[in-house]
Amino acid sequence: MKTEAWIFGILAIFLLIVTPIYYLMSRDPTGTAALTLCFFLALMITGYLGLIARRMDQRPEDKKDGEIAEGAGELGFFPPSSIWPLYVALTLVLIVLGPVFGWWLMLLGFGVGIVTCTGLVYEFYRGDHAH
Repeated sequence: MKTEAWIFGILAIFLLIVTPIYYLMSRDPTGTAALTLCFFLALMITGYLGLIARRMDQRPEDKKDGEIAEGAGELGFFPPSSIWPLYVALTLVLIVLGPVFGWWLMLLGFGVGIVTCTGLVYEFYRGDHAH
């Protein structure tokens, strides 16, 4: 995780340097605000990854003398194909088209959204892939 923290730290330093230069050259408050928010986002991610790196054991990628064989084994749980993201996307279409065609469509989208988000979150608690 230290490598990732360094990458985002360098990005934060870059944004810290570029933001005032951008403002002085363009006098654009919108772009300056966006760059400032990007700086704080990169800083937040740097802090998070730095704190996590202290609590974790070193990964083979973080060691100078790490071997490829050290990274062998189970990498984690990867879900099989799921239909729920499609339903969540269609629900988002209902919500976004609500202000265009009528607020009732948006309310219907929120109702359907509760069901689809629940299905997406709890899909691995039932059926063939329960754990």
